[in-house]
Amino acid sequence: MPHFLLFKPYGMLSQFTPEQAGQITLADLDFDFPKDVYPVGRLDADSEGLLLLTDDKALNFKLLNPGSHFPKTYLAQVEGVPAEQDLDALRRGVDIKINGKTHRTRPAAVRLLDGAPDLPPRVPPIRFRKSVPDCWLEIVLTEGKNRQVRRMCAAVGFPVLRLVRTGLGHWRAGAGELAGMAPGEVRVVRF
Repeated sequence: MPHFLLFKPYGMLSQFTPEQAGQITLADLDFDFPKDVYPVGRLDADSEGLLLLTDDKALNFKLLNPGSHFPKTYLAQVEGVPAEQDLDALRRGVDIKINGKTHRTRPAAVRLLDGAPDLPPRVPPIRFRKSVPDCWLEIVLTEGKNRQVRRMCAAVGFPVLRLVRTGLGHWRAGAGELAGMAPGEVRVVRF
């Protein structure tokens, strides 16, 4: 049974049907998905990167089950440069609000990157400010709350400027069969 990995572009909804007129969705891709294929999890419209689509309901349940601890890797460009204590807070878990309730995030793997990663340019580009430094973090989560990376980074004082999911489990957007994926590109994967 084939599954599909998409490099979701900025501004696209992770669904096939728009919520409002003019929204770009998965149906706008130049790819003919089989019937009953749906995304496993979501990326918000402001986020980019790997999205798995499948018609395998058992796989969908397995990966989205809160006890699965399925790793998801993100690259986050943040405003400012976190100190080691800020990174440690993210590693231990922080309190974020989800639907008005406080949620303590699971521990995460977090590291500060030496420079900007090799990513396709975002369209439109992020707002550049000379007077405010920024940096890139790699964050690996084993849960997937709504806008979690953005909420976690904001909780320690570093708003996210750009967010790209580069890994889903063992799939990586810069390695092996997924190397060089471009926004909007779909690849068939089997496991």
